[in-house]
Amino acid sequence: MREPIKKPEKSQGQDAYVRLLEEIRTGKLTPGDRLLETELAARLGISRTPVREAIRQMEADGLVVHVPRSGARIRTLDYAEVNELYDMRAVLEGTAARLSARAASEVELAELDAINREMEAALNDMDLLYRLNRQFHDALLNTARNRYLSKSVEGLKKTLLILGPSTMEEGERARLAVTEHADLIEALRARDGDKAEAAMRRHIDAAHQVRLRQLRSEGTL
Repeated sequence: MREPIKKPEKSQGQDAYVRLLEEIRTGKLTPGDRLLETELAARLGISRTPVREAIRQMEADGLVVHVPRSGARIRTLDYAEVNELYDMRAVLEGTAARLSARAASEVELAELDAINREMEAALNDMDLLYRLNRQFHDALLNTARNRYLSKSVEGLKKTLLILGPSTMEEGERARLAVTEHADLIEALRARDGDKAEAAMRRHIDAAHQVRLRQLRSEGTL
C-alpha cells in the first residue's frame, strides 16, 4: 500500500515572506522602515538567509527598494501613486464584477451573500472583518473566470498592502462596505453587467476617498 502524498511545507523563506507581508498590512512595518536582516531574523526566530530570501521576493513585488548607503526599505507611495492604484483597482475589479454577472453560478452568488452576512455580524471584530472582506473579493474574482484578470488584481493587492491597515477601521466604513456589497450582489443576481460594474466602482471609489482622508490625517500625504 502506497504512502499518502504529503503536501510540501512552506520553506522558511516563504514563511518569512508571508509574515513580513502581514506586518506591512497591519502597520507594524511602515513605508520608509529599514529592513535589517539581523533584527528581522531575531524577531522571526530564524536565520538571516530566509529573511534575505523574503526581502528579495518583496523587492520583486515592488514592496521594497534599496536606498544607497541605507539598504532595503519599505517602499513609500506618493499621492499620485495612491490614486493610480485605486484607479486601476476600480477598472480591474469593476471588470471582474461585469464578468461575474455573466458567469457566476447561483451557488457562488449564494456564497457571496453568505460572506457578506458574516461581515455584517462581525462589524466589531476588525481582524475577522478583514479576512471576510478579503474572502468576498477573492470569491468574486474567482467567479469572473479570467485567470489573467486574477493575476493582475493579485499584483495590485500586494502593492496596496504598503498603505497599511484596512480602510474599514475608519468610522462607519465597514457598515457602508457591507451595504455596497449587497448592492453589488443584487446586480449580479439580476445578471446586469453594467450595474454590477458600476456598483463595484462605487465601492472602490468610496474606499479610495476614505484612504486619502486616512493618509492625510496621518500626515503621510
